[in-house]
Amino acid sequence: MELWTAFTIGLLGSLHCVGMCGAIAFALPRNKDRWKFLSGRILYNLGRVTTYSILGIFFGFVGQAVSLAGFQERLSITIGIVMLLAILVPRKFTGKLLSVGWIAPFVSRLKSGIGKLFGHGSMPALFAIGLLNGLLPCGFVYVGIGGSLTTNSIGEGAAYMALFGLGTLPTMLAASLATNVISLNVRNTVRRYLPVAMALLAVMFIMRGMALGIPYLSPKLSSTPTMPAECHQ
Repeated sequence: MELWTAFTIGLLGSLHCVGMCGAIAFALPRNKDRWKFLSGRILYNLGRVTTYSILGIFFGFVGQAVSLAGFQERLSITIGIVMLLAILVPRKFTGKLLSVGWIAPFVSRLKSGIGKLFGHGSMPALFAIGLLNGLLPCGFVYVGIGGSLTTNSIGEGAAYMALFGLGTLPTMLAASLATNVISLNVRNTVRRYLPVAMALLAVMFIMRGMALGIPYLSPKLSSTPTMPAECHQ
């Protein structure tokens, strides 16, 4: 997936972040000093972007391995199909996945850690809240991870998720600075149309995997591993 799509996805879907993680952004400790108040909000959001970038390193590595194995097209198509299924499956069933196995205890520890950091209110604590916030389960982040999986290297994977996070930054920063910047009606409207946007992204993943030779949308992927030329004495 081309890197420019990462920022676009993050920007267009950032209101979903406000709806899902807005409670944390709205409740961040306040500071009477305007500069510290602003810098604290920036640090919180940079913490999220940092976590996304680290996730991008891991999934970029996986994507690189998949590309070298010659399965990049299949992976892209699979991601697109999974995204479509996630849209069609009722939310009450997908929500049950969070209570399976180690996921529930992990999420509980994350929330507990975030709660303890709220009591500090220091600049490092706000950055750490952002770091932990980036690990909370979020279907929208999984879309970004899917994109990083289709990259060809660790660097591209990290860059993809960093740009994805930066795309969410303007709206999330505005939300953390003033809770009334984005009305509840606007957030609900965006959340209703988000499945449509996700469906379009899913189609993009599938078309990309089909490698139809369409520039930017479905380019030919060079996922077949190249064999070294034989040396004849």
